[in-house]
Amino acid sequence: FVAMEAISPAISSGVSVPYNKSSVLTQSHGLSSLLLRKARSPANHSSISSRISLVRASAIQHSKTSASIDLTDPNWKSKYERDFEQRFSIPHVTDVFPDAEAIPSTFCLKMRSPTEDFVGGYPSDEEWHGYINNNDRVLLKVISYSSPTSAGAQCIDPDCSWVEQWIHRAGPREKIYFRPEQVKAAIITCGGLCPGLNDVIRHIVITLEIYGVKNIVGIPFGYRGFSDKDLTEMPLSRKVVQNIHLSGGSLLGVSRGGPSVSEIVDSLEERGINMLFVLGGNGTHAGANAIHNECRKRKVKVAVVGVPKTIDNDILHMDKTFGFDTAVEEAQRAINSAYIEAHSAYHGIGVVKLMGRNSGFIAMQASLASGQVDICLIPEVPFNLHGPHGVLKHLKYLIETKGSAVICVAEGAGQNLLEKTNAKDASGNTVLGDFGVHIQQETKKYFKEVSIPIDVKYIDPTYMIRAVRANASDGILCTVLGQNAVHGAFAGYSGITVGIINTHYAYLPIPEVIAYPKSVDPNSRMWHRCLTSTGQPDFI
Repeated sequence: FVAMEAISPAISSGVSVPYNKSSVLTQSHGLSSLLLRKARSPANHSSISSRISLVRASAIQHSKTSASIDLTDPNWKSKYERDFEQRFSIPHVTDVFPDAEAIPSTFCLKMRSPTEDFVGGYPSDEEWHGYINNNDRVLLKVISYSSPTSAGAQCIDPDCSWVEQWIHRAGPREKIYFRPEQVKAAIITCGGLCPGLNDVIRHIVITLEIYGVKNIVGIPFGYRGFSDKDLTEMPLSRKVVQNIHLSGGSLLGVSRGGPSVSEIVDSLEERGINMLFVLGGNGTHAGANAIHNECRKRKVKVAVVGVPKTIDNDILHMDKTFGFDTAVEEAQRAINSAYIEAHSAYHGIGVVKLMGRNSGFIAMQASLASGQVDICLIPEVPFNLHGPHGVLKHLKYLIETKGSAVICVAEGAGQNLLEKTNAKDASGNTVLGDFGVHIQQETKKYFKEVSIPIDVKYIDPTYMIRAVRANASDGILCTVLGQNAVHGAFAGYSGITVGIINTHYAYLPIPEVIAYPKSVDPNSRMWHRCLTSTGQPDFI
């Protein structure tokens, strides 16, 4: 269930992330994972809404009969809340090192002048009230649904009972478990490029220096940098990273694949690294969790902290991941170009393919933002190209009534309509067929058969979008994520990732965010808004 985007087969074989179907409704977007399995069946030709109702009923029934939740128990709610609290508890160095010393934090914004030696904490005449209490929590779900038939409803029982689900609030703690002068911190960026990588790197370095850390390095080209003898550590400081956020890409470089977990931990020990900040997606985080577990097994005191990086926005529980807002904004340029080309041509059709292997968040929100898209196709919603209710028939209607049309497709859409390949990339992900090219060719073929002249323009802005610098919204998100990653490491947490939950920043245990990719719920209000904007029908 996890796309290992930046870790070797040796790591992937050593990482086991259980996927508990009974907790789908409580762990992510609601029904889309269940919907995918049912809706993609070729025998399913009923309407989208009726399929959703069937799946919702099935999911609720599954929840009722789940061994993990006995709804006949009058105390099931409190038991569920305790179980949730246990699942979302975050690992701490004291779990393995109960005698680990807690010292006063060296992070205090009341002290503005540089200090050379502040092991005992910044001198201050008064107590600073800027710390987060370890018992502070953030609410994971904020909508109380009154019925399972409500749009986007996420229910545990048929009555949609309100169940509180609290997770740990992120931020600086009053006590820290690493002495800054003894810290060697390392940063790695894995997977593909994404707007904001340099922003996160920059603020991890700046925040580490505020704590008093002087030994900070970047590991080049992801996990590969731990084993490739030709790749040397890059010393990092505020002077080095001061202006890197003004450019796209990654100062450290990115790559997929890498050595085994054992080799990585060997390298951490040899280099004396005791803080590791990992920027990457689901696969990268699976690797980070494996590294964390190996360090605990060896009783090596290393804080491993992840920062979710996926331009597709497919990380569980989080409002969004960095780079997503920038991708949606940049996609507007491609969509607008497609619109102008289509609108200016006789029977013009513009086709834009955007990122989204398993989830259509970019295509959906870019379509919604542009107001120029007539058809939006995403992996989560099944469709037919041909037939009386197919995409091409609707395209013919648009050409006859409007004179032009714009189609926006996610890269993972329509894969069931393409010839399957067994090819894998370096991360072990299946190489997708190019549905953008396919729909372009099928469109030309269809209109030729019905003797209607058309002019099709195809735009794939993927690499242009990935390489741009972060916009203002993502810049702020990256800044806070980088700062909180450092706060979490100094607080003694490891095997965690940091994210924004209901506009607040929180720490989550890595296994809970990589169980499976987040995807668009076809019964969510956001997808309904997209359909309202495009005016497209069901293509089944």
